[in-house]
Amino acid sequence: MEQIKLNDEVSLSKFVHGVWRLAEWNYTNEQIQQLVEGCLELGIDTFDHADIYGDYGCEKLFGDALKNRNDLKEKIKIVTKCGIKLLSAQRPEHYIKHYDTSFEHIVGSAENSLRQLGVEAIDLLLIHRPDPFINPQEVAKAFDKLKTEGKVKAFGVSNFLPQQFKALQAALDFPLVTNQIEISCVSLHEFDNGTIDFCQEIGLHPMAWSPLGGGSIFNAQTHRMLTLKNVLHKISDRHDTTIDRIMFAWLLAHPVGILPVIGSGNLDRIKAATEAQHIKLSRQEWFEIWVASRGENVP
Repeated sequence: MEQIKLNDEVSLSKFVHGVWRLAEWNYTNEQIQQLVEGCLELGIDTFDHADIYGDYGCEKLFGDALKNRNDLKEKIKIVTKCGIKLLSAQRPEHYIKHYDTSFEHIVGSAENSLRQLGVEAIDLLLIHRPDPFINPQEVAKAFDKLKTEGKVKAFGVSNFLPQQFKALQAALDFPLVTNQIEISCVSLHEFDNGTIDFCQEIGLHPMAWSPLGGGSIFNAQTHRMLTLKNVLHKISDRHDTTIDRIMFAWLLAHPVGILPVIGSGNLDRIKAATEAQHIKLSRQEWFEIWVASRGENVP
């Protein structure tokens, strides 16, 4: 599988495996190891985490499963996020869900992620959500410390609008390398708010969370979703494949260079997603899907 270079030090696999539901899968350590091994066999070496996933538990589950598997840890790349504070029994001091991009929280969260995951360095650390109380200089100070100490190799953001990205970037001495955003043929808002255009302007590869629209297309009920589903079926029939593969192929076809995050714990479904890289949609097919999702023809 193709590796996508984000900077001189970090490259990610074209598909990323997302483990935010790991706690729900109730996998044993052996099953988690088998999942990682299966992903590696498919060419997926990048695993997407966040401190809050699984009620602050997924990083530890993943780390515990690989505790005695240095052979696997040496082959994988870790993406994780920080900045959201949830209401949780694990964090009894939180009385309201809020964001925290303070120096202390970013550094402390990253260091805790290293302990939970049992790795020496995080390949990519993202600020999980735009923080209306953010101090870019304080974030820059935290990033500088983590980078200088070799604890984090590269930094990015998630769900940031272009101006929010620029405001943080202006405080940094090195470039942010990605923006993980919600993109799918079900969810087109990142095309409307300037984020995709901005990524193209600066040569940034966005990561796509929820690339299948949260699975909503498979239980389509609204006129818009039924129309989109019918078009996806029509195109999938042309390519002798399935609509989930077409949805991934639609993302991969875009010239911005999207990295989809696959959120399934089922290796067959993960394999199906990766097969989308061999499907070449025509420009007209891409727009068939666009128009069906929009509910109107292009002007």
